[in-house]
Amino acid sequence: MPTNTKEAGLENLIVSYLVDHHGYEQGSNDNYNSDYAIDEVRLLRFLKDTQPNQLEKLGILHSDHKKNKFFNRLQGEIAKRGVIDVLRKGINVYPASLIMFYMTPTELNYKAKKMFHKNIFSVTRQLAYSKSNTQLALDFVIFINGLPVITCELKNRLTKQSVDDAVQQYKLDRDPRELLFQFKRCMVHFAVDDNEVKFCTKLDGKKSWFLPFNKGFNGGAGNPPNPNGLKSDYLWKDIFKKEELANIIENYAQVIVETDEQTKKKNYKQIFPRYHQLSVVKALLADAKEKGPGQKYLIQHSAGSGKSNSIAWTAHQLVGLEKNGKSVFDSIIVVTDRINLDKQIKNTIKQFMQVSSTVGHAESSEDLRKLITQGKKIIITTVHKFPYILDEIGTSHRGNTFAILIDEAHSSQSGSMSAKMNIALSGEYEGDEEETVEDKIIKIMEGRKMLKNASYFAFTATPKNKTLEMFGVPVPKGHEVMHKPFHIYTMKQAIEEGFILDVLKYYTPIKSYYRLAKTIKDDPMFDKKKAQKKLRKYVESNVFAIEQKAEIMVKHFHEQVIARGKIGGKAKAMVVTGSIERAIEYYYAIEKCLKRRKSQYRAIVAFSGEKEYQGKKLTEAAINGFPSAKIESEFKKDPYRFLVVADKFQTGYDEPLLHTMYVDKVLNGVKAVQTLSRLNRAYPGKKDVFVLDFANDTDMIKDSFEAYYMTTVLSEETDPNKLYDMVSEMEQHQVYTDYHVDTIVELYLKAAERDRLDPILDVCANNYGELDEDEQVSFKGNAKAFVRTYGFLGAILPYGNVDWEKLSLFLNLLIPKLPSPKEDDLSKGILEAVDLDSYRAEIKQTMSVVLEDKAEYVVDPPPEGSGGGRPEVEMDILSSILESFHDMWGNIDWLDEDQVKKHIATIPAVVSKDTAYQNAMKNSDRQNARLEGERALDKAVMNMMKDNMELFKQYNDNPSFKKWLADMVFGVTYNVEGKPFDGEMRL
Repeated sequence: MPTNTKEAGLENLIVSYLVDHHGYEQGSNDNYNSDYAIDEVRLLRFLKDTQPNQLEKLGILHSDHKKNKFFNRLQGEIAKRGVIDVLRKGINVYPASLIMFYMTPTELNYKAKKMFHKNIFSVTRQLAYSKSNTQLALDFVIFINGLPVITCELKNRLTKQSVDDAVQQYKLDRDPRELLFQFKRCMVHFAVDDNEVKFCTKLDGKKSWFLPFNKGFNGGAGNPPNPNGLKSDYLWKDIFKKEELANIIENYAQVIVETDEQTKKKNYKQIFPRYHQLSVVKALLADAKEKGPGQKYLIQHSAGSGKSNSIAWTAHQLVGLEKNGKSVFDSIIVVTDRINLDKQIKNTIKQFMQVSSTVGHAESSEDLRKLITQGKKIIITTVHKFPYILDEIGTSHRGNTFAILIDEAHSSQSGSMSAKMNIALSGEYEGDEEETVEDKIIKIMEGRKMLKNASYFAFTATPKNKTLEMFGVPVPKGHEVMHKPFHIYTMKQAIEEGFILDVLKYYTPIKSYYRLAKTIKDDPMFDKKKAQKKLRKYVESNVFAIEQKAEIMVKHFHEQVIARGKIGGKAKAMVVTGSIERAIEYYYAIEKCLKRRKSQYRAIVAFSGEKEYQGKKLTEAAINGFPSAKIESEFKKDPYRFLVVADKFQTGYDEPLLHTMYVDKVLNGVKAVQTLSRLNRAYPGKKDVFVLDFANDTDMIKDSFEAYYMTTVLSEETDPNKLYDMVSEMEQHQVYTDYHVDTIVELYLKAAERDRLDPILDVCANNYGELDEDEQVSFKGNAKAFVRTYGFLGAILPYGNVDWEKLSLFLNLLIPKLPSPKEDDLSKGILEAVDLDSYRAEIKQTMSVVLEDKAEYVVDPPPEGSGGGRPEVEMDILSSILESFHDMWGNIDWLDEDQVKKHIATIPAVVSKDTAYQNAMKNSDRQNARLEGERALDKAVMNMMKDNMELFKQYNDNPSFKKWLADMVFGVTYNVEGKPFDGEMRL
């Protein structure tokens, strides 16, 4: 008999595997009660077998009336709480309390193991789910103790149908009003074919949102070839295993509620883990259980791919992680910079255990001490509070073990902060009068190192080289050691799977064109590089330029975003600026444009602190009219559609309605990826995003994203011998001696007063002051590089070095006393010598920036840095600087310059023949003649519109060009006798 290649063959394969290998029972439609969407036979058998006394109290085995009353109560509880919560917590039906599912047992709990095996997992093929239409059937449904948890629709590529056909079947043919498909009635709905899997947690007709549940292949979407079966068989072989489904129900799946602050309306969401989230949490738990504390894990998961839930699920399950009946970790510390992650962790854990007895938030060292003493299992704190929180913790935690989860690990685990954290958590730094200076130095040095009683779990989308070296997995390669992430979910896969949007798909560069005029007769010399930088800033911050760019933003938003109904008309925009002053200017310019358009929309500005602007001290609260803490919540509401930012909301900000970004700030590397990735959050109805970039080179943006598109790896480790080289360089300058270092360190560690330290430091600072400028640059550069490099290497080197630790302490105290070499500003005065003659911003063609598909992107280790001489200053005359500036940044970019020049050359003759202008020149003063001349010029340019539209547009749209043309024509044609200009101009 040939192989059954039809859909039924795939169905038979899956169901047989569940029954034969996973111990499922096979149900039938006779067991299914469509009135209540339950497998009635197995539900009652489970309760009778496990809780006969409770069942007897209810009397449901002897009375159909009582049985239906129980079923009604069960149905009401599922509708209200969801099937996940009912399985997890059971239900109360007076006078009984019923367990609906026996949880996964701990290693040594044999009674719990016995009860777990009494759970009934069953699968029913071709389930006739509809009471009104008995012809409708689902390919199969999985029940636990008679309650439906998973539905599946199967398709077979051999019959030319795919997973997407199964998705369409759910959207078009499965009525969400049917009891089985109602929200929270089932845990998840799977669309499956022989290659891929997709899932949905809320069926809603055509609006049903299915997401991939695939392993990924070659760093992208899909599944790898499977030598032992179908590509998608991990679903039924691994995920549908009894223990795995129990794990998902107990630790991942949940219903969360979000409250709209404006309407107070509650929005319920059912959460099911994505494949990469399930994979990373399981991998971390398994490794941590096997190896115990003292490990390092780097998790590189793309921005917008659900890191917050991954962190919350990891934290929650690390609490209960046991080996040989003992907890692996006493406390879980989550270090984050995001308030919303704090809230999310609490909400996630709320589903699984009592939050008040488990989670605490530490704002101070006293808080942390109390929380650890009280036995709080999860302690949440911020990156900035962490070093202060840990300063005062003493020896009571020496015997404790810690798991430290770091959200967006970039700078939260380095240098002195790392030392303070590690000393505090290890309980090693205890005051002891008998300690020598050497003892204290060794303790500080050991404190820098990664703790043996703590494991570090660092989550980031954009790992820098230091992050890779500190937390990555070391992999030998030839003579070098590379460092790779422990687990990866690439940006490429996230985009291809639709978990995030591609922010570079509709990337539009905006080119600025301008000309600066020299306003002085002389042609002085200036520092060319600094002058170019100042000129660029001067032009782009000019009021006229800001207004033009704001007009482009507002027009684009209304015509290309709102008019096209992006995100159902709910789309919002972010304006990224390079300074607080620029953000304020943009805010007022955008508000002005919106009012001029009579738009219903408004802008919000976001920046830190206080800024003096036009003689007033301004804060974001003063401008917006509401407190800073409300910016996020207010921006969710109408009429606010523009969020103008200066170094705020560019990392960690998660607003899925953000659709368009207007960038007027130079971005590269991690900053570029993090900033533009604010747009990538998926949302129902959000099909694309726009970036309009006024400031960046497209190739630079492309390079920045490519570093994090696939797996980021470190090419080699930092060479600690570089520290010896830096010390040699510094010692050549004889700024300090061993005596200075030893004395300062001893005084400092014995808490001597400043008046004993400063005289010694001042001697060294004076020695530095006697060096020539190049030597000062060399010494200070090497000193800073030493402190920075040792602060990093001290945490990861296997052996400490007392001399390096002492020198690091000494230099940290000395460096602030070393003045920077005096540097004359050789570009001073350039802005007073120029004037903005013309400015035009032009939207270029939208492009799709395509990233290279490299398996790994290799980054180099952190630069050790060195001293060195001051760079040579290149001087040039003002006119030459302006010429090269225009070459670099552009002028009016005529499409047909020769044709334009030809037409301009004819204008003076046409204007001078105007009768009214001739009369004014004869009979009136210069001012009236000028007015008549400009009227004649308007007429002349209008008449040549059909021959040169480009010239006409510049004349009307570019005030600087119009002024230049009017001045030139009047200067050439004005004649007090009213005689016409004879001949053509030569340009």
